[in-house]
Amino acid sequence: MQGKDKPSASEEKHTQSANEAVRLATFDQHRGLLFSVAYRMLGSVADTEDMLQETFIRWQQASIEEVRSPRAFLVTIITRLCINHLQSARVQREEYVGEWLPEPLVTDPASDPLGVVKVDESLSMAFLLLLERLTPMERAVFLLREVFDYDYAEIAQMLAQNEANCRQILRRAQQHVGDIRRRFDASAQQRNELLKQFIQATRKGELQGLVELLSSEAVLHTDGGGKAIAIPSLVEGAANVAAIILNRMSTVVPKDLVTRLAQINGQPGIVSYRQGKPFSALSLEIAEGRIKAIYVVTNPEKLAHLQNLPAAPH
Repeated sequence: MQGKDKPSASEEKHTQSANEAVRLATFDQHRGLLFSVAYRMLGSVADTEDMLQETFIRWQQASIEEVRSPRAFLVTIITRLCINHLQSARVQREEYVGEWLPEPLVTDPASDPLGVVKVDESLSMAFLLLLERLTPMERAVFLLREVFDYDYAEIAQMLAQNEANCRQILRRAQQHVGDIRRRFDASAQQRNELLKQFIQATRKGELQGLVELLSSEAVLHTDGGGKAIAIPSLVEGAANVAAIILNRMSTVVPKDLVTRLAQINGQPGIVSYRQGKPFSALSLEIAEGRIKAIYVVTNPEKLAHLQNLPAAPH
């Protein structure tokens, strides 16, 4: 009895190409989820793209026997890669010049037409900074459970832990971070209105008007990374924050900036451009009808992924 004819070289090549196309399509299907997990883990668009690339390579190399669920497999790979990266990045952040802030992510629908990035309070600068209090493992468990709604059995398998450990890790993380839902309760309309009032007050140099928009415990966070103008430490208190902002506007900030309103990490903000290139990204955290925190990123490396100056709105 004769065996089946061996596939020709062209048939094998065609089968391989078809398999690669299926793998690429599957990866693209889950890319938004993978980006959403990795960016929250790392706070860096550039590092997130690196993790996506490495995850794709491992996805291509994986045997069919290894993959019961493509989604679970991919989330497992990228989460573990992020944990490893954070363990090395933590040292770099300790040596960082000035305050470290996440890379700003523009979340306007126009910049993400397919809506692949999960946008909610867990994407905000305030929340991402809270996550800095956690160890890489705590961060992974907290995000997978609280933000992405995985059950403990799935998380345990992804992170090579047992369920009891995952529950304990989550409890520790919650003690450090608190209830995220209580922190971000302002409506979109309220946030946008406060942003407009903030812009008017700063442009007119109205110190008292600006103070009235700020919470008494307002904080100004700035990140220049030692490569751009920034305030070396936190500024706290409404009067201090307002005075510093107006002083910087009149003495340090270039006069030829062009600004555009933008959603930054799901919050109202402004991207400023100089000679068509991104110069700074500012976003506001709103609580109880006041501006609780202002985040300004001027480190050019953290703005490199932003698009150049878009056309003026009609």
